[in-house]
Amino acid sequence: MSTTSSEPIQQRVSQVQPIADEQSVGDLVRDASTHMSTLVRSEIELAKLELVSSVKKAGISIALFVVAGAILIYALTFGFISYAEGLKSLGLDSSYAFAIVFGTLALVAVILAIIGRALIKRVHKPERTMTTVKDTADWIKHPTKAE
Repeated sequence: MSTTSSEPIQQRVSQVQPIADEQSVGDLVRDASTHMSTLVRSEIELAKLELVSSVKKAGISIALFVVAGAILIYALTFGFISYAEGLKSLGLDSSYAFAIVFGTLALVAVILAIIGRALIKRVHKPERTMTTVKDTADWIKHPTKAE
């Protein structure tokens, strides 16, 4: 079937045979929606798998840090004892050596507490969050009220 450019367009359109496998627009939209839904579900599943893997790694890392901290605390005990024994070897009496170690630790604790107190005073309430939560709660109580 050859067509020439002078042939009327209506005649050429009427000669086009519809393909039996063509889908309607509704079918195409439904298929696109189904595929989009499947894609979104797949993306969510992938995100869950990645998140689970990351959380496991983070959990193991945190556990190792906790164990390392506990071991360090026990090691510090021996370090402080050796510090006191070192002072004792310099000629100080045992009680004085251990008192110096105790005083040093107490001084460090006081300095850290003062620094911590100064830092905690810098922390402010989340004013904007509190305001929006209050506004949301008010709106939930009276949703028809316009402001």
